[in-house]
Amino acid sequence: MDPNIDEVDVNEQEERLERVAAIDVAKASGKVCTRVPHASVERRRVTKVWDVATTTNALMNLGDELVEMGIERVVVESTSDYWRPFFYLLEARGLVVWLVNARDVKNVPGRPKTDKLDAVWLAKLNERGMLRPSFVPPKEIRQLRDYTRLRSELTEERSRHKQRIEKLLEDSLIKLSTVATDIFGKSGRAMLEALIAGERDPDALAELALGKMRPKRTALKEALTGRFDAHHAELIRMLLEQIDGLSAKIDQLTARVDQLVGELPEAQTPSEGGAGLSVLDRLGEVPGIGPRAAQVIIAEIGLDMAQFPTAAHLVSWAKLSPRTIQSGLRSHSGRVGKGNPYLKGVLGEVASAAARTDTFLGQRYRRLLRRRGRQRALVAIARSILVVIWHLLADPSARFIDLGWDFYDRKIDINRRTANLVRQLHALGHQVTLTPVP
Repeated sequence: MDPNIDEVDVNEQEERLERVAAIDVAKASGKVCTRVPHASVERRRVTKVWDVATTTNALMNLGDELVEMGIERVVVESTSDYWRPFFYLLEARGLVVWLVNARDVKNVPGRPKTDKLDAVWLAKLNERGMLRPSFVPPKEIRQLRDYTRLRSELTEERSRHKQRIEKLLEDSLIKLSTVATDIFGKSGRAMLEALIAGERDPDALAELALGKMRPKRTALKEALTGRFDAHHAELIRMLLEQIDGLSAKIDQLTARVDQLVGELPEAQTPSEGGAGLSVLDRLGEVPGIGPRAAQVIIAEIGLDMAQFPTAAHLVSWAKLSPRTIQSGLRSHSGRVGKGNPYLKGVLGEVASAAARTDTFLGQRYRRLLRRRGRQRALVAIARSILVVIWHLLADPSARFIDLGWDFYDRKIDINRRTANLVRQLHALGHQVTLTPVP
């Protein structure tokens, strides 16, 4: 036997279900396919395909029919948001429903492409256990996710309006952003309101500075000298009203998110081994994670880590683990993938904040920065933080313990390091005599 032959343990039991169903989803209808054993002929399968409307009554009737047929598992293709009524209503009927990614199950070159054949293909894959379900959180987490995602989108929209105002100020030759860190703070907002009201005197505008902006009045006079006219004032007034309206909605969403998180018993109930801290408090101990970031993380991955057997599964699902690409004798890492944009976005912010701290994560970022660059270092820190989050959520008694900024220095073998340095000096032609420091 060839010694180079490897025996691979896939740790999976081959599965074959007797009664399965699959649904190829569209906007107004879905193509349903069922495969069940033949009533009289052994080893023969009966395959039926039909259309079903996406209305609530039609889907509830479909659920009753599938239950009567004894369907063991239903597979639903994740097409846009059209899969939601199929998944929610069939799951509520008591059926085992899997949501699967269409990209993973239909990428077969040469296979004919019709809705009917797609439904049959999904049913066959379902029957043989060749599919992996996508993560769908429970109802409470889905509702929380809707609020946090809308808050994120409105925050981005508000930032775009602020950028438009800054462009208008540049067009009017007002260089306020070169002096003020935040042109929408109390001082900046007062100056904008005065400009809109018709004030054009740079001295009068500079006198509106408050707090730390007062010593910058001389620079403000130069920055506020420009050609601000009526049309700039009208446009900025419209944008400020939009910003104020978005800020009110964001505050309303934040209050609602706080309420929903408070209604999650798993998120608020102090754990026995966690020193009486809730999940939010324990997540807040991780460098870079604030209350809002913790809310987004819970909304995106939930509180039950049974969906992710190990931290590696969660990291892979979030697309924070670079792929290994092997071709022949060559092997290199590929891109991490898109993943969940909301989760990756908040983890990127958390990683950036942690990178500026004097902690183990901050020191690890600085070490990776020298060798791998900023972007890869941030991805590595985000991955480490997500691993920590998995352990905190999987074990209610777990607490975050910082290894310290000097962790790597404490792990150095002094004798080995000394021998390496002496060897390098010898290679450069130096004779070394070591005298220990008392």
